[in-house]
This record gives sequence, structure tokens and C-alpha cells, in this order.
Amino acid sequence: MNIPFLIVCIYILLLFIISYFAQRRSAGSATNYILAGRQLTTPLITVSIVGLAVGGASTIGVAEQAYKVGLSAGWYTTAWGLGAITMGMLVAKKYRQLNITTIPELLGRYYDKKGMIAGIACQILIQLVVMSLQYLAGGSILCALMPEIFTLTTGMLTSAVVFISVTMTGGMWSASLSNLLNVSLKYIGIILATIVSVTHAGGLKNIEAQLPANVPYLSFFDGVGITGIITWILVLVTVNLSLQSIIQISLGAKDVQTARRGFVIGGLMMLPIGFVSALLGIIAKTMFPDVSPAMALPMTIMSLNPVLAGITLAALWAADVSTACSLLLSSATLFSQDIYKKFVNPDVSDKTFLVVTKASVLILGLLTLILAMTISGIITTLMIGLSLTASFSVIVLFTLFAPSLCRRNAAFYTIMVSLVVLILWQTVPSVRIFPHVIYLEWIACVGTFLLTYLLDSKVITASECA
Repeated sequence: MNIPFLIVCIYILLLFIISYFAQRRSAGSATNYILAGRQLTTPLITVSIVGLAVGGASTIGVAEQAYKVGLSAGWYTTAWGLGAITMGMLVAKKYRQLNITTIPELLGRYYDKKGMIAGIACQILIQLVVMSLQYLAGGSILCALMPEIFTLTTGMLTSAVVFISVTMTGGMWSASLSNLLNVSLKYIGIILATIVSVTHAGGLKNIEAQLPANVPYLSFFDGVGITGIITWILVLVTVNLSLQSIIQISLGAKDVQTARRGFVIGGLMMLPIGFVSALLGIIAKTMFPDVSPAMALPMTIMSLNPVLAGITLAALWAADVSTACSLLLSSATLFSQDIYKKFVNPDVSDKTFLVVTKASVLILGLLTLILAMTISGIITTLMIGLSLTASFSVIVLFTLFAPSLCRRNAAFYTIMVSLVVLILWQTVPSVRIFPHVIYLEWIACVGTFLLTYLLDSKVITASECA
């Protein structure tokens, strides 16, 4: 009997049971499905943001990076935590006061139509890139779990079936309630696996002795470097201020204080867990020095006691489930709310709107699966895709805190410049005068927004943005 596989199957069964009960809570209206009726409590907000952040990139991706550069890879998840805390303290209250459902809804309220359309397209694109990485990570876990049955491709297919099914069944309630299981499982599994792995390896001194001397594997800073760490923090603070899936979690809270507390507590929970995954990646380097970095963490886990291996692999897969469900739901919400309802059928009934949203979950889930087949390098790909959120963060911050500087065309031009900067960065090496594209994105987006203020006479009054 394959005990790890049996444990994962039990976990999948529990997910579907939770989704069944979540479906009953989400029934009745689209608001219940998309925003959990705006009734999420502090614990549910906490596990929802932790579930979204501590996904494939924060576990498999961090271990992959640590396999190459060492413990400093753990700063990626810490940067996520700092971003969540910033979101909770700085803008969660403002978003709630606006009473919106999506970021493009904010753009449509205060800016021109073309700015809103550009915002919809970019938000969906960003989230599809991030979501596709969850398929890649999920596939690598199942491939390591049962290599005689799963290839990386069939593992991604299996992950897609679970991700899409859970999200379609219960929406936000399904994502948040299942995260009570997911977050508990991932923290318990990863921490236990780390303790046991370090013990089996003979302690940190013995691990260090087996590592290549030319890489600072046990340094908290040297592998990624101070510049790289600052870049991650800047990117992920930017993301937390304006990515739809994150904003949607805060909008599902029952009140402002609940949203704020949930994000701050969740952010604090994230600060150490990346270093735990990084340590497992380092141990994998000593145990399997010649494997693919993406497979390092799953293979290390499989060398443990079968029960612990099953729990930990289920925990790693839970990380992908929790992230993918939130991203799928928010992407579907962007389509149904900001495309279908806005442009196709403004008078849509609540029942039809719910059906359209669920259908969008299915279609977008399949599209991201196709995208996942072409991706390699989890964190590298993620950092590039997430840099596009700089334009949204600039727009949101000006709208919420300096409305007198806002102009009707500012959103469109800022988003377009952000896209141009990313394309140039990828295609013209001479443009790369900064260590990462996020720095150029912020400079270009802020500059564009302020230049529009100087040249455009179509103003937005402070009362509109209050």
C-alpha cells in the first residue's frame, strides 16, 4: 500500500466534503459565491491570505531557489508577509469604504472606459500567470509522490481537476473554509518534515559540511543578496496593494477591522515559513545533488517516514490548492463582473450571473493549464508577471490618498506604459539599467501618472474618491 498516496486521497476527499457544505452557504446569490456574503471572520481572512500567499511559489518554488542559492530564498515568503501587513494597515479600510467588488470597478468609477478595459485585461493576465505556477508545482508534487503513475503532465492535469472542481462548487466560502484545513496541514507538515529531516541529516553542522563550499547555503542574505531581497519586498508589497485576488479577500470580511486584523495576523504567520521550506531545499541538495531543482523538495519528503511523507506532500499540495482556488475565483469574478455584466448583459439576473461566474472558473482554469505546460522557473516567472501590478498600485494609491492629482485618462496611460516597460525589459537588454524590472515600472508609472496630471484637464474631484 502506498501510504503517502492514500493520505493525499483522504485529503482530497476532505476538500470535496468541505466544498459540499460551502456550496450550501454560497447558494442563493452571486455575492455569497464571490464574496462569501461579506461575512468572513478574522480567522477566515487570516487563513485565506496565508492560503493564497503560501502556495507553490512559497514552498516548491522557494525550495527550488534554495537548492541553488541557499537559505536566503526564504525571504520570498517573508516579503509576502510584509506585503500583507502593509495591505492591512494601509489600504484595507479604504477599499472597504469604496464598497467595490473588483479593481477594474474602481477604475471604471473614477477613470475612463479604456482605462477600465486595460485594467481588466492586465489583472486577468497577471492572475493567470500566477495560477499556472500552481499547476506546475502541484504536478511536480504528484510526480514525486507516485512516479510510476504520474508524470509532470498528468500531475498537472490531476491538480487542475481538483482546483477547478473545488472552486466551482463553493466559491469564496469553499476557498476560505478549505483553507482552515489547508493552512493547518501545510504548517504542521512542513515544520514536522523540517525537524525530522534535520535530525536524520545529523544536524545543521553536518548538513553544512556536505554542501558545496562555493555557495553560501546557510546565509540569510548572501545567496539572493540584499538587492534581490529588497526587490522581492518591493514586488510583493506592490502586489498586495492591488492584485484582485488579495483585494477580494479583504472585501469578503464582515467589517473593516476584521479585514485589517486578518491581513496583519496572516502576514505575521508568513514571516518564518519560507525559511523552513528553504532549509528543506538545502537538505535536498545534500541528499539529491543532481536532480532537477523543482523536484528537490518532493523527493526529500518522500525519503521520510511514509506517514510523515504523506502528510507533508498533502500539505505541499494543499498550498497549491489554497492559492489556485483564490486566483481562479478572482479571475472569474473579473470576467463576469467587469466584462460580461458591464459590456455583454448589464441587466443579467443574479442566477444567470452566478452561472456565468462558475463557467468562467472552468474556462479560465483550462486556459491556465495550457499556459502551465510552457513555464519553467517558478519564482523567476512569478516576479516578472507580478511586476505589472505596479501600475495598479500607483493608480490605487493616488486615487485613495491624492485624488487631486488624478485625471480621467491617467489609469489607461499608466497601465499602457507598464506593459510597454515590461515588453522592452524582456526584448531590449540595454533597457535593463536596474536590478529588476519592478524599479523601472514604479518610476515609469509614477512619472506617467504625474505627467498626465500636468497635461490632462479632465479632473477627478476629491469628493468622488472619498
